Amino acid sequence: MSHYYTNDPGLPHETKSIQYSIGAVNLTFLTDAGVFSRQKVDYGSNVLIRTLPPIQGSVLDLGCGYGPVGISIAALNPNCQVTMVDINQRAVALARENIRANGIKNAQAQVSDGFADVQGQFSTIVSNPPIRTGKKVIYPLFEKSKDYLQPGGNIYLVIQKKQGAASAQNKLQEVYGNCTVVEKSGGYWILKSEK
Repeated sequence: MSHYYTNDPGLPHETKSIQYSIGAVNLTFLTDAGVFSRQKVDYGSNVLIRTLPPIQGSVLDLGCGYGPVGISIAALNPNCQVTMVDINQRAVALARENIRANGIKNAQAQVSDGFADVQGQFSTIVSNPPIRTGKKVIYPLFEKSKDYLQPGGNIYLVIQKKQGAASAQNKLQEVYGNCTVVEKSGGYWILKSEK
């Protein structure tokens, strides 16, 4: 069985175009079978996008899918530079197409298994992590994220309460020495840690 957090290029295509608006920014996303939340921008990502403060500097969208979080950040913060990564090649191809189709000049997408092919450090890391992969996959990403943040940089995660938001908060507290719940909405928590 294929999952959005794996790479299955052989999956039949079912492309679909969806609309997403935040403030005065209207975006169109192409989605497809085999990517996360292809019918609409999922609730958790929407909460994350709307909770983030204005961002400058370099941003990493870890597990970008077809790009709603990273592209929204890039559109809302034209002075930042967004790098979007995902293990799913189809998702990255869609993210690249969505960057182009929305006229986004300050974002790029690439294939990477977690941080494997990520270069440099970032002022901000954002992620709607694939919780269903389990703690053995997710928690090492939390630990590695610190190496990819600039001093004073922030990581923002969205995690559903029923899928372990409280334990994720504890893990981030352990890794960073701090973790704040900056928003709760519809059973989703936005967690923030600072390096």
